[in-house]
Amino acid sequence: MTETLPSRIGVLGGGRMGAGIAHAFLVSGAEQVTVVEIDDDAAAAAAQRVTSDLEASLDRGKITGALQDWTAGLSTSTDYAAFADCQLVIEAVPEKWDIKVSSLQKAEEQLDPEAWLATNTSSISVTQLAEQLSRPERFCGLHFFNPVPASKLVEVVLAEQTHHDLESLARDWVAALGKTPVVVKDAPGFASSRLGVAIGLEAIRMVEEGVASPEDIDNAMVLGYKFPIGPLALTDIVGLDVRLGIAEYLHSTLGDRFEPPQLMRDMVARGELGRKTGRGFYSYTD
Repeated sequence: MTETLPSRIGVLGGGRMGAGIAHAFLVSGAEQVTVVEIDDDAAAAAAQRVTSDLEASLDRGKITGALQDWTAGLSTSTDYAAFADCQLVIEAVPEKWDIKVSSLQKAEEQLDPEAWLATNTSSISVTQLAEQLSRPERFCGLHFFNPVPASKLVEVVLAEQTHHDLESLARDWVAALGKTPVVVKDAPGFASSRLGVAIGLEAIRMVEEGVASPEDIDNAMVLGYKFPIGPLALTDIVGLDVRLGIAEYLHSTLGDRFEPPQLMRDMVARGELGRKTGRGFYSYTD
């Protein structure tokens, strides 16, 4: 185990982000990673996602050995009590206020008073979430990026209540995962979502207005500005529904410059959410 990495980790929510977070801690030396999901089917799906990520890491030579050795420390549950001995729990449930608050409160009830709690929210105020907790000083944001195994960035978001020791601890945890921490104070959209969504929304408006095709807009940013991936292809990876939720929150807090384009709303209504549904700004049916 890496000295700066807690040995017992909890992940609340085993979707794409939660599974990626669990994978990151397992390959970095955490002895135990417990994923809690809403029901047995979701828990089984979460275990499969983490296992698939580990298999991919083995295939790429990122880790070595037998798959069963890497999955030995993984467990799933539908009971929040499974978090009782975790030193750090990271919430990765859907980006909805009520779900976040309820999930975080239930997790905190099970934790040792000395344990730490974090949220993976990409836009919701960490300070306002902290206000709903009994130990807000032991809470911060750890905003991972999709896909977690490949991404090198984690945004550490400090609430107004966050204990000063937690900033340095969080930096160390992120570094132990082989990623780079960027520390920001709590503000709508933080740094990454605010800038990333602004660019993504403008790219969608350009498609809506017929300025250029999605391919040409993305190529302009990749070739002209050295983006690793175009803003529309990235929106497909994140999910149009996820980005719409973030945009609506930023619109409500920061004003009209973040108003979601009608094209985005229409695509979400049609179920064109990006990679996860096979179609967004690009087709993924193959």
